[in-house]
Amino acid sequence: MMKNIGLFLLVVVATFVVAATAGSFYQDFEITWGGERAKIYENGNLLTLSLDRASGSGFRSKKEYLFGKIDMQLKLVPGNSAGTVTAYYLSSLGPTHDEIDFEFLGNLSGDPYTLHTNVFSQGKGNREQQFHLWFDPTKDFHTYSVQWNPASIIFSVDGTPIREFKNLETKGVPFPKNQPMRIYSSLWNAEDWATRGGLVKTDWSKAPFTASYRNFNALTSSSTGQSLDATGLAKIHWVQKNYMIYNYCTDIRRFPQGLPPECSIA
Repeated sequence: MMKNIGLFLLVVVATFVVAATAGSFYQDFEITWGGERAKIYENGNLLTLSLDRASGSGFRSKKEYLFGKIDMQLKLVPGNSAGTVTAYYLSSLGPTHDEIDFEFLGNLSGDPYTLHTNVFSQGKGNREQQFHLWFDPTKDFHTYSVQWNPASIIFSVDGTPIREFKNLETKGVPFPKNQPMRIYSSLWNAEDWATRGGLVKTDWSKAPFTASYRNFNALTSSSTGQSLDATGLAKIHWVQKNYMIYNYCTDIRRFPQGLPPECSIA
């Protein structure tokens, strides 16, 4: 009996610790635009953004972060989401800003979302990689993570790394490591380019479009997961082999003077 009571207390304590470290949208974020289209529910545990013909909506973190592991669970716009973009990213401010991007490009019902990733350093991006996901991101919540430290930036989905951008400053490649960044998210209309290069427009009869967020967590540390181990590298290889649909490092037509230097460094 005492053993069972001890186990029960251990579970209670563990649950309390998890709850104490989990973020609250009231505490950690502020609505930046869209008015009533952005709403917080469930005592700060759930946030939704919506888009209608008049406007989209967005929010940002109250704090800035310099290195760490940032997790957020998202459930994307269901059904016909063509023309919509749900952006979730870290960014500093100014013309020489740094930025780490997840963008989810909507599509017609039944067609896969495009997960667009990018890294900006000193105001320059052009480092896009795009993926389809191995699940329907509109049916349930999934965790999208950025692990950022002085050695690398790792993008992960449900704990599976999909991309690593390494610090190659010694090879002349700029790397974001000096500017703290806030977390931003927005849901907006990008029908001019988001779906099939703008060929498929937003169907406003399906509005309002809604994306949902929960379980934000930030573990701030410059030493968090310095680099991927062999298992992590194998997972990235699996994702990129089976689900990558665009990689700037193979786009010779886009870079006629030669691919960016990081593309040729193993």
